[in-house]
Amino acid sequence: MEEHWYDAAAGPLVRPYAMTGGRTKPGPHGVRFDLIALVVVDRSGPEAADEALLGPEHRALLGLCRAQTQSVAELAADADLPVGVVRVLLGDLLEGGHVKVSRPVPPAQLPDERILREVIEGLRAL
Repeated sequence: MEEHWYDAAAGPLVRPYAMTGGRTKPGPHGVRFDLIALVVVDRSGPEAADEALLGPEHRALLGLCRAQTQSVAELAADADLPVGVVRVLLGDLLEGGHVKVSRPVPPAQLPDERILREVIEGLRAL
């Protein structure tokens, strides 16, 4: 009786490093995707024929982004891939011009809570 290190219900197993070509960081520029960064398909990007050259995981991420704007965390969950793998794949898509990424606003640029409360109080006074 042979021992298997995975069960039959798991299906074919592809190691994360196989999907990313052994890379652990997205792109040569070292872009870091926050979990809450929003990803959308770039409509002005390469044509659909260019997408045929992409791997199946890349195309799956593009398909998810076409339906609606998604965060990096949502893409990882919906694609059932580790976040690190999704970040590397998104780096490829960003470099290829397939997607646009809007990064979250840094906390230092957010308005102070006190100012927001004063605005609300001023609106209530009207």
